[in-house]
Amino acid sequence: MTSKTLPNITLKPGGRLHESLDTPHLVELALRRGEGRMSEHGALVVETGKHTGRSAQDKFIVRDVLTKDDVWWGPSNKPMNGAAFESLHADFLEHLATLDDVFVQDLFGGSQAEHRVGVRIITELAWHSSFVRTMLVRPTADELRHFSADYTIIDLPSFKADPERHGCRSETVIAIDFMQRLILIGGTGYAGEMKKAVFTILNFVLPQLGVMPMHCSANIGPEGDTAIFFGLSGTGKTTLSADASRTLIGDDEHGWSDTAIFNFEGGCYAKMIRLSAEAEPEIHATTRRFGTILENVVMHPETRALDLDDASLAENSRGAYPIHFIPNASRDNMGPVPKNVIMLTADAFGVLPPIAKLTPEQAMYHFLSGYTAKVAGTELGVTEPEATFSTCFGAPFMPRHPSIYGNLLRRRIAAGGVDCWLVNTGWTGGQYGTGTRMPIKVTRALLNAALSGTLKDAQFRTDPNFGFAVPVAVEGVDSSILDPRSTWADGAAYDSTARSLVDRFKRNFTQFVAHVDESIRAAAPPGLFDA
Repeated sequence: MTSKTLPNITLKPGGRLHESLDTPHLVELALRRGEGRMSEHGALVVETGKHTGRSAQDKFIVRDVLTKDDVWWGPSNKPMNGAAFESLHADFLEHLATLDDVFVQDLFGGSQAEHRVGVRIITELAWHSSFVRTMLVRPTADELRHFSADYTIIDLPSFKADPERHGCRSETVIAIDFMQRLILIGGTGYAGEMKKAVFTILNFVLPQLGVMPMHCSANIGPEGDTAIFFGLSGTGKTTLSADASRTLIGDDEHGWSDTAIFNFEGGCYAKMIRLSAEAEPEIHATTRRFGTILENVVMHPETRALDLDDASLAENSRGAYPIHFIPNASRDNMGPVPKNVIMLTADAFGVLPPIAKLTPEQAMYHFLSGYTAKVAGTELGVTEPEATFSTCFGAPFMPRHPSIYGNLLRRRIAAGGVDCWLVNTGWTGGQYGTGTRMPIKVTRALLNAALSGTLKDAQFRTDPNFGFAVPVAVEGVDSSILDPRSTWADGAAYDSTARSLVDRFKRNFTQFVAHVDESIRAAAPPGLFDA
């Protein structure tokens, strides 16, 4: 190894080390190596193989003196013993030594200098190196000269793990050792695992500093008012934050410090499937730019024209692009502390209103619940709406107990006098299959009213199912859509579906009862703590 920056890693004889290459060089190498193809407008189009999304069940954290009492062990954070990790690490290094090319990027996770981490990412694919360079915060030339890595990620899609030897579940593995500050990703071509590994690091580190890490998008209004949008995949946090009238801070991962909302990343990772130039012009325009990476997007083999409506490669087709491709993006990826917190849910049961105002306690309740719903066709075996609860709107990336993040959020909301809203981007007029998707024009109109402050002066009613406040009338919005029951043809069917959804909330929240105080219990749907 000729590079002083990579101790303990040996290249094969004649192997090439590519350090801190920029996008044009990486795209050129990816094309030359057959890793992808160029679209008619210059985007790099790649396929990720059988893994077209995260492998959540293959993620492990080394259980040791640092993590044993601080990690929330369970389905999202499965333990791996130190000996298995060492065997995995040794085999990763041995595999690296068989590769013709190794790519290295030195990048930051976090845009606020005092709260960022330096991450060195080593991978075997040029397009993975370009992806992570796009998605994380790129150092200046001076910062790169003096770069010091706090964590290292080794990403080897061609590596196949051995469950017996490596203490994992399959040939795919994502293993994190917080003590060694090392993350090993093998057996998957899905590049999003790298960015989520950095998110997991920050979710472990920042709460100790009093900084709230969040799976959210964020933007700033003309008056300097920051809004953050929590939401699981498919709820609209990327779409709704890319608003031409507001400045985009970021679309996915942020920190809330004493002085700022700051983006963890330097790029965006938007869903491409059925992307519309009319409904989402800013995001659609990125598909026609050099420097964008399109994952699992179908392209005509001869014309190189994209078909964003074709889901034959993946429902989860994605586009990675630098945040400055959005015309109104923040120059420094930061904004003031927020005035509004929006929690997005795609309720496929058609029960929740299009918008509701939450108290700080209700906000913590819904944050810990992290509700959305899957619909038929999105996953194998899903034939009807299915409630999904992902605590903190990002359970797979939260290594600490959810109450740590919930209490941080509650304190920051209370300290800043922040207004909190629950927004349903899902179904109205019935559940999925009967009703229709909430019109995006309605959602945007309600959000504009909330963010401008005019919605606070509206008349509200108390929702009988969840107890939160729902506006009775909003200028420019048909009042009938504000009362979900009135949009159903059969009111009794709505009542039955609503009771069923409330019961799902209650069952899910039993895991948090011992970790919340009486005020949060009082904010839960009526009857949660009845005998």
